[in-house]
Amino acid sequence: MAEIPLYFVDLQDDLDDYGFEDYGPDCDSMRLTAFLDIPGQDELPPLARLEKYAFSDNIFNRQIIARGLLDIFRDFSNNEEDFLTVMEIVVRLSEDAEPTVRTELLEQIPPIATFLRENRPDFPVVFSEYLIPVVVRDLTDPDNQVRKSSQEVLLILLEQDLIFQNDIENRVCPILLELSAPESDDEYRAEAVSIICKMASMVSKSTVERLLLPRFCELCGDGKLFQVRKVCATNFGDVCHAVGQEATEKFLLLKFFELCSDNVWGMRKACAECFMAVSYNTSPEVRRTQLSPLFIRLLSDPCRWVRQAAFQSLGPFISTFANPSRAGLYIREDGTLSMRPPRQDLEADSTSGSPSPGAYGNGSPTSLTEPVQREPGLRVEGTPAETSVFQHGHSPSNGLTENPKESPAVTRADERTRLSPESSAISELPPASDSPINRRPGNSEDVFSNVLYWRTPLPDISKDMELFLSEARVQEEGCTRVETVYDSCVARNEIQKVLKSLQEHMVNDPDVQAQVQVLSAALRAAQLDSTSEPDSKLPEGLNEVPVSDPGSASDNQIPASASSSQNELSVARILQSTGPGDAQNGTSDHLETQQKLEPTVLEENKSNLQDVIPQPLLDEFVSMTDPARAQTVDTDIAKQCAYSLPGVALALGRQNWHCLKGTYETLASDVQWKVRRTLAFSIHELAVILGDQLTAADLVPIFNGFLKDLDEVRIGVLKHLYDFLKLLREDKRREYLYQLQEFVVTDNNRNWRFRYELAEQLILILELYNPNDVYDYLMHIALRLCADKVSEVRWISFKLVVAILQKFYSNSASALGLNFINELIIRFRHCSKWVGRQAFAFICQAVVSEQCVPVDQFVEHLLPSLLSLKSDPVPNVRVLLAKALRQTLMAKAYFRNAGNPHLEVVKETVLALQSDRDQDVSFFATLEPKQQNITDTAGLEKQN
Repeated sequence: MAEIPLYFVDLQDDLDDYGFEDYGPDCDSMRLTAFLDIPGQDELPPLARLEKYAFSDNIFNRQIIARGLLDIFRDFSNNEEDFLTVMEIVVRLSEDAEPTVRTELLEQIPPIATFLRENRPDFPVVFSEYLIPVVVRDLTDPDNQVRKSSQEVLLILLEQDLIFQNDIENRVCPILLELSAPESDDEYRAEAVSIICKMASMVSKSTVERLLLPRFCELCGDGKLFQVRKVCATNFGDVCHAVGQEATEKFLLLKFFELCSDNVWGMRKACAECFMAVSYNTSPEVRRTQLSPLFIRLLSDPCRWVRQAAFQSLGPFISTFANPSRAGLYIREDGTLSMRPPRQDLEADSTSGSPSPGAYGNGSPTSLTEPVQREPGLRVEGTPAETSVFQHGHSPSNGLTENPKESPAVTRADERTRLSPESSAISELPPASDSPINRRPGNSEDVFSNVLYWRTPLPDISKDMELFLSEARVQEEGCTRVETVYDSCVARNEIQKVLKSLQEHMVNDPDVQAQVQVLSAALRAAQLDSTSEPDSKLPEGLNEVPVSDPGSASDNQIPASASSSQNELSVARILQSTGPGDAQNGTSDHLETQQKLEPTVLEENKSNLQDVIPQPLLDEFVSMTDPARAQTVDTDIAKQCAYSLPGVALALGRQNWHCLKGTYETLASDVQWKVRRTLAFSIHELAVILGDQLTAADLVPIFNGFLKDLDEVRIGVLKHLYDFLKLLREDKRREYLYQLQEFVVTDNNRNWRFRYELAEQLILILELYNPNDVYDYLMHIALRLCADKVSEVRWISFKLVVAILQKFYSNSASALGLNFINELIIRFRHCSKWVGRQAFAFICQAVVSEQCVPVDQFVEHLLPSLLSLKSDPVPNVRVLLAKALRQTLMAKAYFRNAGNPHLEVVKETVLALQSDRDQDVSFFATLEPKQQNITDTAGLEKQN
């Protein structure tokens, strides 16, 4: 207790004047006794001396005391009386007339509070009675630096949860409300608003709603000082996140609309920058109907800076429309995309790898590729009164259809589900539980049906038979013979057209084959019923498809009339999903018109079909690639578009990728390398969103172009090379084996980090290829990197070599492993340069440490060559040999076994190294191995 430590900062010149000559600038701390041992001073107790210099007339003395309060508390906290005395000194220093002393004291309050919480059981009382009043009072200090320090300290205490709820509501909030009142000083008001906005996320939601939210809403409309409104606009998103969706829509949205229409352009710019955070805390209905038109207005703001901020936030704002249940992708806590919900993803990782039914959105494996129901209340553009609803996990399609009209085959449930003009491309898929995908064996994650994303989905045709029979009987009673014959002729022509359109999709697709069977049977039945017209001929290629025998109905105990009715129902549904016609006159004008359209026109119309986000938002995002935007908005607008594109693609889903495909290709060919670089860094994430088929069709060509681009672009591809290749199918992945060696060559040979990254990626890529491919392609790249001029590249390449050996022996490719070992001996053990021989010693040490080679293989092929390095003329080689033998080899139980025939020769080598003329060699040869490296013999020999 006699000595009190104080911190020593950069005050050496001042300390020399007060008797601190013995303390140099390298001294980390000093004791108060040195400060008090000034000649001529009376001897006083430590606490009395502390009080004397805490209230000294010398400002420097008081600063030193304030700066060392934490150590003072450590020395005096054991005695209650001394502790209270120190607390009184703290209060006195907080009222010091010198601002620097008050500032030094404030900076010490957070560590003091942390110390007291850990060491004082009465911390709540002490903190509330002594320290909180100091912080609160300094919020109104006339000195600007003191106020800034108190504000920072208050936020630190709130962030560390050191202030109790009672103090927040009764002490902190009242002073902030007082400072932010209209009659308060303008400077204090601006600072108080900033604190209110920042602390909103650190206190409870109820406290914010009851105490802070009304004042915040009032300050958003402050007409006296625009700086106050600017602070509110800047932090608007944080406040929305703190109060939640309900309070945001009830109280804050109206204020946000007012700020977005403020006369000061800085306010509108701040609103545009926080638009995504505000949208995240609103419902899908509000986001679509209210925020979207508001944001479109910001995109066309007369101020260029507002437009620039709006376009930068356009992609993030669109990403808030993403629905995980619809896109089939979820975001983990680490930011990576997953095909399962985060909680279920963790459960799946703990199992053997087979997904459970609960790990998917709708309880079936098809939820990985089928988006489930849309967000409730999400209205489609152009439908003021109706809402498009997906039933039974149906997925949107990319087909080109117009508004489907009612037909006799449509069920009552289908009549309640109508599509708007913009969402008319959405066709219904069969229920997930009845999908043919579910009936296929294997892991559902590996199953991908081209029916879902490559063309208009073909609906299920096996249900609603009874409902159709009842409706068919009613229709038959009200139809005349003439109408029946006419409808039969029209139906035959329409069936033939649909059959022709299905031919190209028939190969290896059981879904299409099933539809063709039904249509063929219906066509033959129509031909038999017609006596006035010649028999129609089946389209070419349909004879290869087996048609169900009419007698099979009796085998299944289904009446012939029921089978016929079921076929009619199936035909009606297929025709409706493929090309809905007019139900009133039975014609198929729409289908004929569609077939007459040029492919370019079809593609152009298809690119505009999506109902996930408002179409004007997507149009504005696509227009970011327009060169005119760079002149009127921002020169880096294309880069901003490239940066946000994966988020927009996630929101739209892979079924709407056609809306962004052209934009992505335009960005990939942009003349600015920084735009292409941005795409290269995110192409692996986009591949996760799109799936393997779209990736192979649309991303692989762009990926190949990036491989031949500048090094600044190639590094983006290289950093995530493994992440991209693992998403490709095996046949597509093997095409890149030969291209991997192109990464070794760079535009600038001094760019060694490029080759270092290549070695790191190759270590991961090894698991994607079989041992033969690794031996034929990757092994040669590894050996080339091992001979690199840069040491860092060589050392990481040695780890790659060890990983390759582990790949061979773990996959029972011992012959390839032996060939590789012989290649290592030739290249490194007998290398003319000492760095090669040193590398051989390191590789052998890593092989033993990682246990990647069976012990018998190691002692037979590698150990003799390793021991022969004991006579190497270069000490650096012998040093690494000593480390390998003493620290790694001798630590293994196999080499410590007395019955080991190789033990004697290893010991002789170690003894020779211990008597080496080089001190470093003898030191490492004598150093005892680490105990944690000792393992059992059984653990080493399990790979034999």
